[in-house]
Amino acid sequence: MEKIFESGLWSSRFMVLMAVIFGLIGAVALFIVASFDIYDTAKLVINTYVNHHHPEHFHELVVGGIIGAVDLYLIGVVMLLFSFGLYELFISDIDAAREDATRENKILSIHSLDQLKDKISKVIVMVLVVGFFKKVGLASYQTPLELLYLALSITAVAVGLYFLSKVGHNH
Repeated sequence: MEKIFESGLWSSRFMVLMAVIFGLIGAVALFIVASFDIYDTAKLVINTYVNHHHPEHFHELVVGGIIGAVDLYLIGVVMLLFSFGLYELFISDIDAAREDATRENKILSIHSLDQLKDKISKVIVMVLVVGFFKKVGLASYQTPLELLYLALSITAVAVGLYFLSKVGHNH
């Protein structure tokens, strides 16, 4: 009885495949949406210059479109890391990744939940940074105090990224 229960319990780990599959579908969807956003932004730029128009806030529209797409790509990367990590942790090592010995960077190689959490959290922080810079780029600044706040916020982000890059290098 115990052997049957343990076998069933061990086999229940395959439920994780749902999260892996739908995580991959989510990543593909995000990559497609981001790519169309870049395409639409490129189309806007080409039409603007071909027709000799220069709409109001043109540069902000272009930068906002591209940064928004980068944001979606980064979230897609989070979904990829999530899917790869869950698969490797609960199901099996990915043999194709092991056979590709030419790659020195093992970004998708995940051996513990802590490692998966660290990789995902670093990408999420980058998503937040990109979102921050998108908002900063679209804002207008009238007073010296607003510019000081801008400088301080950019400095805070830079310091945070510096310390984030130091995390995990002492293992």
